[in-house]
Amino acid sequence: MLSQLGRLRVSRAVAAVGIATIVGAIVIGAVARSSLRGGDEPPVKPAAALTVTGAVAKSRQWARTLKASGPVAAWQEAIVGAEISGQRLVELRVNVGDAVAKGEVLARFNTQTLRAQEAELAAMLEQAKATQAQAESDRARAVRLKAMQAMSEQQIAAAVTQENVAKAQTAAAQARLDAMRLQIVQATVVSPSDGVISSRTATLGAVGAAGGELFRLILDNRLEWRGALTARQLKHVAPGQLVRLTLPDDSVAMAKVRQTSPALDAQRMAIVYADIEPGGPAHVGMYADGAIALEETRAIVAPAASVVIRDGRSYVFKLLDGGNRVAQQDVVVGRRQGAEVEIVAGLEEGERVVALGAGFLDDGDIVRLAPQDAAAELAR
Repeated sequence: MLSQLGRLRVSRAVAAVGIATIVGAIVIGAVARSSLRGGDEPPVKPAAALTVTGAVAKSRQWARTLKASGPVAAWQEAIVGAEISGQRLVELRVNVGDAVAKGEVLARFNTQTLRAQEAELAAMLEQAKATQAQAESDRARAVRLKAMQAMSEQQIAAAVTQENVAKAQTAAAQARLDAMRLQIVQATVVSPSDGVISSRTATLGAVGAAGGELFRLILDNRLEWRGALTARQLKHVAPGQLVRLTLPDDSVAMAKVRQTSPALDAQRMAIVYADIEPGGPAHVGMYADGAIALEETRAIVAPAASVVIRDGRSYVFKLLDGGNRVAQQDVVVGRRQGAEVEIVAGLEEGERVVALGAGFLDDGDIVRLAPQDAAAELAR
């Protein structure tokens, strides 16, 4: 019985060893076949991250600019007012925004009363002239009688005095008539200069008062920009420099520096006066940001779209390995003109960067250049 149990145990041990040997052989064969298949297949390439366009950093001569802000104002503004009193405004010929020429009629006051007074004064002048003629005749007669000793010295002096009084009364009557005729002329309000009406306070039918404002006129329709400068900025500004004005609606107007203020104001700021080119989008009262062009300097520029801002810092992505891989590069940006930006540090002339699509990339990404850029890269 014991011998049978021993033989049974030995048989089971031999079977277990055999099974383990078979399983090991199967595993080794599978690993060998897998190794053989792996050696035959090519490695899998990572897919391109994004199709991008490239650009080359270029050297340009750009004008250095000085930034300032200030209002757009009239170069000179004239106030057109009433010169007569007590007359009703009967005609208005212009409105705000109308262009007018020097001497053009803007408004008229009623002149019926003035013309009646003119006629009365003209009659009084004729009366004074008649009195003067009589006085001159009496004086001449007195002189003749004096030679005959038929009149006293007192009578002769009285005749001379009467003549002088008559002459003075005639002159006074003439002056009153001239003043009335001047009022009639002043009843017609005319433009003192070429320009554009910027304000109209005149109301049809209102009775005017001497000195009362009727219109405001921008002389010659000339506008100027008044930019505020610090004392340090002021020394760089000179007449003739060009100014690029950015208006509140993002439109652009051009101007030229005419002069600077000779003194600083209470805030220790100086004013630069720049004449704005006519026909532009600028209007009186706008507040504009100005860029005053100084001397030209060399600038390394790249497309503005190539610059990515992350965590408050600016980056570009350089194209490496023939344009198939990118490297993130920290840069410092400077001036901007149109669609280009100056790279002050971090990029050299001739280096290629991603122009479009940079915002979707990370350092080391694989990219695929757009067909036209790929052809250019092969040509290099």
